[in-house]
Amino acid sequence: MLGVRAGTRHLTKRPLSALLWKASCSNTCRRARLYSGVSRSLQVATDAAAMAVRPDYSSFANSQDVLVRHSHFELDVNFNTKVLEGFVHVHIEAVSDGPKELVLDTRDLTLHGVTLQSTGEKLKYKLGEKHKALGSPLHIELPSGFSTGSKLNLGIRFSCSPQSTALQYLDPEQTAGGKHPYLFTQCQAIHARSLVPCQDTPAVKSSYSAAVRVPADLTALMSAVPKDGPPSIQPDTTLDFDSSSTESEPITAPEGVPHLPPPPSGSDTKLCYFLQKVPIPSYLIALAVGELESRQLSDRSCVWSEPSVVDAAAYEFADTAKYLEAGEALAGPYVWGRYDLLLLPPSFPYGGMENPCLTFVTPTLLAGDRSLTNVVAHEIAHSWTGNLVTNASWEHFWLNEGWTMFLERKIVGKLQVR
Repeated sequence: MLGVRAGTRHLTKRPLSALLWKASCSNTCRRARLYSGVSRSLQVATDAAAMAVRPDYSSFANSQDVLVRHSHFELDVNFNTKVLEGFVHVHIEAVSDGPKELVLDTRDLTLHGVTLQSTGEKLKYKLGEKHKALGSPLHIELPSGFSTGSKLNLGIRFSCSPQSTALQYLDPEQTAGGKHPYLFTQCQAIHARSLVPCQDTPAVKSSYSAAVRVPADLTALMSAVPKDGPPSIQPDTTLDFDSSSTESEPITAPEGVPHLPPPPSGSDTKLCYFLQKVPIPSYLIALAVGELESRQLSDRSCVWSEPSVVDAAAYEFADTAKYLEAGEALAGPYVWGRYDLLLLPPSFPYGGMENPCLTFVTPTLLAGDRSLTNVVAHEIAHSWTGNLVTNASWEHFWLNEGWTMFLERKIVGKLQVR
């Protein structure tokens, strides 16, 4: 992210070797090169961080006992009520022996029920005491016999508050086109819990898929690869993570949003599907809905924006492929599939946000001479430093931005040498 600067007051408090960065830091220091080929080691490091003795004080989640491996979201966007209706299929795995409950982070969410998906059994749950900043822990009672390595699929029905800190609704007058409303999310650092129930800590990474119902004249985008229909994630198509942590059977999403109320009578809606097969921390979940058009920049990149500014955006970000290729030359293969840009309305409060597959950028970058597009180099650098290799807790956020600045300058320098 550009626009938020990380402090360094904790710089000397923890040895670097104790953090998630150990898998790539030595290579970086020796040869100024990062390798995405350490994916297996990174998953092991992620699991170790989630189960570490030292907790993440910004999260209520009991990730030392239970880990979320995959989430499928059913979401319905209602611009009239500004309430996001949701249902999440949570695929979990026990990483300690006999955990009695799953604890997820929530903030200002209304819970409607929790079920065991295999049987339809209703599970007992309760919201804990509300904390002003951290929200309320969601305690879900698990079936007996849930032991190390066991897996379950839970279903959680919820609604987001119009006051959700992750959601920003814009009236038509606040957009470039002035005709349609707009919605975008910002989950970093701990706002994902006000969007969906989740283990809202960077120490936990999981894949996700989604089906989003929106008004028919609008388009939904997420920090994932768009799909033509319900996505299916195969164990052998994910990154080569520890085989003990992958599902033994393919995870196939249901058609549409069957667990949500039907749209109001007479409303015209459509469904958009997405798949993010690379495990990510919850702060990288992102959603945007608006009147959007795209322009192709390369075979794996395009820019999205409102119709009135999309051509200007395509001109401004025409060199995106060069930044991406320079990043790969320095840091190894780009594993995310797509690298698209979404030019947000003027109210977007950051320079950029490194959502995987879909970087959010501010329209203030439209200088007309491509002089400010180094921001794209920064957000592309996050594809390796931050998104692929992540700080274990927000106490060490400086690692995320510090290494990304290092790699950004390497990318820009490589292109300038040319």
